[in-house]
Amino acid sequence: MASDAVDTEGAVDAEGVADAAQEWRRWHEQRTEAVSGPYGPPALRGTYWLAEYPEGQLPAIPGHWADAGEAVVLTATAADGLTLDGVPFECEVRLGADTGPVAGARAGLGERRFVVLRREGLWAVRDFDPAAPARAAFRGIEATPYDADFAVPGRFTPYAKESTVRVPNADGKERGLGLGGELAFTLAGVEHTLQVTVEADGSLWAVFADASSVRGSYRFRFLRPAAPDGDGRVNVDFNRALLPPCAFTDHFLCPLPPPGNTLDVAVEAGERNPATA
Repeated sequence: MASDAVDTEGAVDAEGVADAAQEWRRWHEQRTEAVSGPYGPPALRGTYWLAEYPEGQLPAIPGHWADAGEAVVLTATAADGLTLDGVPFECEVRLGADTGPVAGARAGLGERRFVVLRREGLWAVRDFDPAAPARAAFRGIEATPYDADFAVPGRFTPYAKESTVRVPNADGKERGLGLGGELAFTLAGVEHTLQVTVEADGSLWAVFADASSVRGSYRFRFLRPAAPDGDGRVNVDFNRALLPPCAFTDHFLCPLPPPGNTLDVAVEAGERNPATA
């Protein structure tokens, strides 16, 4: 009887792993579809900081864009061909930061969308173009098939007070990264920790590198665990490690891992690199 019980338990475990693997495949397909979409990361043609263009003329973007302190003032004529909220636009308007999906950005030109953003008091405009060369060249995402060894229980411990550290960004500049706590977990019998950001919905965001970075994976990746439960417990699933947007085009401001977030273990799971063929 004991032997039968063990076999049954093993079958249940195997079934659970098979279900998790199938769910991961669906997730990977959906993720690839989202990245390849009209306004996915490869569609970004450029990020232009208004402070670098005091005359208000941005590369290949019509209209006059001016930093007005708490807003961006966009001035356009009919000849510019711009739209505002999907309607042809010729006058002056004050724009705040776009916070929703790229497709919902207020300013546009045909299928292009101009996303207004603010970082550390500075304004910029991002040019998303479905016809961007990087999008045309996109061939998918290399990812390691699901491995149950890289889905482990973890525990989140919040800091008494959120801290901000200065970290290099993909564009070579340092910017602040808010950190709200520490995520502890065990891989291959060894305990590790990551400093994480706490998002508005309570979910976590970690920027990490590991022993496979560069050699087998992109130089750093993102991990986005769900919100911890009331006791701080959270599933840490590296099978869903994500490539940062700057892996697909150079025009994003992705932060590099903060101190302590380079693991000495090879995390051979999740997204690894943009596909080349």
